[in-house]
Amino acid sequence: MRSKKMTGGLEKAPHRSLLYALGLSKDEMSRPLIGICNSANEIIPGHIHLHTIVRAVKDGVRLAGGVPMEFPAIGVCDGLAMNHAGMRYSLPSREIIADSIEIMATAHPFDALVLVPNCDKIVPGMLMAALRLNIPTVIVSGGAMLAGKKDGKKVDLITVFEGVGQVKTGSMTENELSDLEQSACPTCGSCSGMFTANSMNCLSETIGLALPGNGTIPAVMADRIRLAKRAGTRVMDLLEKDIKPRDIVTEKSLTNAVTMDMALGCSTNTVLHLPAIFDEAGLKLDLTIFDKISRSTPNLCKLSPAGPHHIQDLHDAGGIQAVLAELAKSGRIELDAMTVTGKTIGENIKELNACVKDHEIVRPIDNPYSNEGGIAILFGNIAKEGCVVKQSAVAPEMMKTTSNAKVYNSEEDAVEAILGGKIVKGDAIVILYEGPKGGPGMREMLTPTSAISGMGLGADVALITDGRFSGGTRGAAIGHVSPEAASGGTIGIVQTGDKIEIDIPGRSINVVLTDEEIADRMKTFKPIQKEMPSAFLKRYSENVTSASTGAIYKK
Repeated sequence: MRSKKMTGGLEKAPHRSLLYALGLSKDEMSRPLIGICNSANEIIPGHIHLHTIVRAVKDGVRLAGGVPMEFPAIGVCDGLAMNHAGMRYSLPSREIIADSIEIMATAHPFDALVLVPNCDKIVPGMLMAALRLNIPTVIVSGGAMLAGKKDGKKVDLITVFEGVGQVKTGSMTENELSDLEQSACPTCGSCSGMFTANSMNCLSETIGLALPGNGTIPAVMADRIRLAKRAGTRVMDLLEKDIKPRDIVTEKSLTNAVTMDMALGCSTNTVLHLPAIFDEAGLKLDLTIFDKISRSTPNLCKLSPAGPHHIQDLHDAGGIQAVLAELAKSGRIELDAMTVTGKTIGENIKELNACVKDHEIVRPIDNPYSNEGGIAILFGNIAKEGCVVKQSAVAPEMMKTTSNAKVYNSEEDAVEAILGGKIVKGDAIVILYEGPKGGPGMREMLTPTSAISGMGLGADVALITDGRFSGGTRGAAIGHVSPEAASGGTIGIVQTGDKIEIDIPGRSINVVLTDEEIADRMKTFKPIQKEMPSAFLKRYSENVTSASTGAIYKK
């Protein structure tokens, strides 16, 4: 056992003395020590209840003969960090989470780990740590928030964001918005649509590092507690059988994850997180793989923001295992991929008798919403390394268009223009210097996209940026443009008044300039050098790679 480095032998008497100070017994020190990473805090709705989840995990570990030892992880709520300087810290927190778990689990050599995340960067950060450390590990999330209700309709956080734009246009009163904001997020849990947190929790299950049900069991259900207990007992079995994360996560897992991503219509942030996660396992996932699988994978779900359904509806329809079963009908799933159940995906589906219970929520494989996946990768003269759009949430009239560029060097400037009525039908808002390096931190831009939709321009206006979008974004929101402006990317030479051609079915995006005109502009182009707001963000800016490679640190 790894923990014997800390507890075994004559020379470890001082170490044991310190462990006795914790209240451990001699018997407990002879048992496996299981690290439980708890990302609970009192600021994130998805994490406020994680002490309850962790308590159940500990019960499961003890039932199976192990000794649970809890330690913390930080977490940022993207919703609360949105549209101010705090959002610069969200994506960088992913690396801090992974690094801190590595530190804790190496300085104190646990025999195995159970990692308890729930929200946006916490889930991928913990998955990265699991693959980096490669000791027996199970992921168990806190579960999804229930959707709210107002005037008989389901509402969620995105409804509130879009409500701000509706107030600006006069289609909603401030009193109505006040009522909405108090009803849209009614329970603890990760926000209720197929936003980034729930996307990653669903993909954790698909990858095989989380148990069936992890992606969709609502936070407030007793079955979430039972799932946490099972995670505690399962990690002990993985330890006994010496099954490690890299034994589970293979090329087959990579294919399954991207296939599920496309079928569900997940957040565009998955295009940042999945490459970073698989990189820790030595597996390369580039944008061409996303594009290839997107072209051949049907979109089966329209969950908020792309449609009216929420995670609780997906759960009632059979959850991720049902979607896997539906995709498997056409041979699109690698059924022999291993999972933390100790069984393959195919065996899990058979044992659970998984099937779709509501084809309104999960379309049949032969009658999908579209024949292509929820995410598309575009290339062109302003995105030579690619960019990303959630095509399942784009209005049909915006799938192929030529728009007039209006260029802004920050999110704040763009939001001021949108809410100030300066954006009109046929415009393409171009927001520069918001990428991983130039932001720094690659802020999410839910505020401008929600304002566009709320003001009734969702089918008329595109937004193009080297930054990124929330999983709650809908509309022709094209992000992750790479190379970014701060790195000298061609996106940086686009000027107000230029024409931009967007062809999502054709996978292209181009500014309408000749090669000679582009070359002339590039000769005089000098990227803006922002004053760094902190030493931490300066280090991040200097070490982070392109969004096209997952915004990981340079090797």
